[in-house]
Order: sequence, then C-alpha cells, then structure tokens
Amino acid sequence: MKEEMYSVEQVADRLDLHVRTVRGYIRSGRLRAVRIGKQYRITAGDLDAFTGQTRAVTTTAGPAEVSSIVQIDGVDRAAADRLGTLMLASANTGHDQAHPLRVQTVHDEERRRMKIIILGDPAATAELLHLLDAVLNADNGLLNREVRNA
Repeated sequence: MKEEMYSVEQVADRLDLHVRTVRGYIRSGRLRAVRIGKQYRITAGDLDAFTGQTRAVTTTAGPAEVSSIVQIDGVDRAAADRLGTLMLASANTGHDQAHPLRVQTVHDEERRRMKIIILGDPAATAELLHLLDAVLNADNGLLNREVRNA
C-alpha cells in the first residue's frame, strides 16, 4: 500500500503556514521529509505525527490462497493425460485472471498413481475440486472406462 506524499507547498497550504516555515521545520528535524532530487516530500503519516493527529489504520488482508494435492491411484498414462488436460483447461477458463489457478499434474506409471496439485483462490479451487470429484465418481468417468476395458 503506497502512502500519500505531499510537497512542501502542499503542506504549507494545509497548515496555513509559509513555505519557508515548513522548510525550517524539515531542516530542524521537527518534520520528517524525504529529499527527492531538489525537493522535499512529506508522507501523510509524518504530517499526521507532526500535527498530532492519528490516522485510522486500515488493514486489508491479501487474497487467500489454497493449496491442494489430490492423489488418485489406478491411473494409466492415457487417463492421466485426459485428466490433466481437463484440469488445466478448467483452471485456465472462467476464473479471475488477476489471481489465476495454478495446476500441476504428476503421473507415476510404475505405481499407476497420479497427483494433481492445485494452487489458487479458495472458491476457484473448490470449483475445480468439485469438477474432479464429479469426473472421478461418475459411472462413465475417466477412470471407470479404463477399469472396464482392462
């Protein structure tokens, strides 16, 4: 979060003081300021501290992120590819592009095991997990087709 900064002239106008008086406060150390080039800038917090005002602190939590790892046993390479494609396509469509879902898939052919790692916002992750659950538990789902054909 960027804090608002004021020029010496703006501070002088706000406090109804002469510009030289404000510069004198800065030079004496009574008013904190940052020198940028040849000019001073005063943050809103420093101005509040100088005038004895307290600024209401508003804290906003950043966006929440969920990480999920789903392990699926009994998956051959073809089913893993189809499932991975479905998860990636779903993650890349219809979600907030500012906070995209990230999906990684890993398949262990020897153990016939697949892991799907999902990182993202809680609602979008839940949506993707519901889709995965529906695909895996459907009577004609990706995995049931493989078991019947085997």
